[in-house]
Amino acid sequence: MNAVGYFRESNVPGGLSIGRQNRQFLDFCEARGYEVATTFSEEVKTGTAAFLQLLEYLKRPEKGFLVVATGLPSNLADTEIVAAARYLQIERLGANVHFIERAGEPGEEIDGLDVILESFSSGQNDGMREKVRTALRRKAVRGEVLGRPPYGYQVGPQNRLEVIDDEAVVIRYIFRLYLHDHLGIRLIARRLNEEGLRTRRNRPWSMVSIRDILRNRVYLGTYQRLGVRVPGTHAALVSPDDFRRVQERLTERRTNYSPRKVTGFLLSGLLTCCYCGNRLIGVSRKQSWTRQGDGSEQVASYRYYQCESRTNQGICSYHTRRVDELEQAVRQQLTGTEPQQLASAGDDNAVIAQWQAEAKRLNGRIQQIDKRLNRSLDDATAGKLTKEKLRSQGLALAEERLGVEAEVHDAEWRSEHYASAAERRRTRNAALQLLVADWDTLDLTKHQQLLRELIDDIHVTDDEVRIALRP
Repeated sequence: MNAVGYFRESNVPGGLSIGRQNRQFLDFCEARGYEVATTFSEEVKTGTAAFLQLLEYLKRPEKGFLVVATGLPSNLADTEIVAAARYLQIERLGANVHFIERAGEPGEEIDGLDVILESFSSGQNDGMREKVRTALRRKAVRGEVLGRPPYGYQVGPQNRLEVIDDEAVVIRYIFRLYLHDHLGIRLIARRLNEEGLRTRRNRPWSMVSIRDILRNRVYLGTYQRLGVRVPGTHAALVSPDDFRRVQERLTERRTNYSPRKVTGFLLSGLLTCCYCGNRLIGVSRKQSWTRQGDGSEQVASYRYYQCESRTNQGICSYHTRRVDELEQAVRQQLTGTEPQQLASAGDDNAVIAQWQAEAKRLNGRIQQIDKRLNRSLDDATAGKLTKEKLRSQGLALAEERLGVEAEVHDAEWRSEHYASAAERRRTRNAALQLLVADWDTLDLTKHQQLLRELIDDIHVTDDEVRIALRP
């Protein structure tokens, strides 16, 4: 296993220097037998440059499987919320995060999210919160329900979980499809939606909701909240042996997971499905077959842009376009775009005001995302939200934050390259010329940056692609 170290200059008296953090990381790798892949160091004067470089490194498809190690959540950011967001962003990119000072003994598996929650709750400095959490923990020890009951159960006498028969049938059906029919999570969500089954909130099933059910020990008859695990508090819906086999299969698939769709697709974030209004996302599929002539095994990989509603929930129709075909259609439209079709020069002050407003809007979106994450962390520490649900919500927020941060980066790049309307026109013309001339040789990051400079959205149907240029 390879390990990446992330060190950050501390502005707290008594904090470890970057040199000592590096020594701590090397000792950690030696104790656990990790190979050092690389390290990233963040000094105060460099802002977030090293963390952004870390994210870019994690996006590489050839990086392999690795862990990111740092001392404590406070090494990720100055505030608990931003530290939690950064932790989830790293996890979203397929790496496990180990907090060295909370790692325990070699071979002991400690969930980094538990360390994040510990840091968040201690950072609130609220005595009343601790009293409430202690009272809730006592209830959890008795197996009393805290918060909303999971799908398949309702709150019964003595505040214990009792089975809802109709929902229990669906739970057993999900486990059977995964374990015995060998359907993947995405196909299970599609099967349930095609059969007209809905969640408790009458919504379509998604990959996240299916995965959370398969991981939830509540279906073993075990109640788990606030770090307390109490077996035998209610009726189980699956056998211990089936649950164990499901976890083994999930772990095996997670080990083989590579988040290539995060960065491996040029048009990510720009494509809109004209049938349902959701985004198209990049997906990779592997197919294997046996050649009839010589009996040899053949494997091929295929890359598509596919409607996210179809991918994650099995709704919307099968609107899928081959990556090379769709990207070529975009390239042809840009090649046929005349410079006069781009934004005219206009008023210099208006352009400057536009980018100031854009930066303010984007930073406001980041603040809203952080508020939502703060609420989720609050609910988790108060026992109103399971850790599994916190992780699923947090990963979605982390992905959203990554996208907005990329837009902020683009806005800052544009503001640096032109401060007037005339300069804006020249920059866009240069971007168009560069895309047309060097489409095949541009690196992915630069290529995406130039596309976002020109394109506001790309509307996709089964047989048409329409580019909407930025105003």
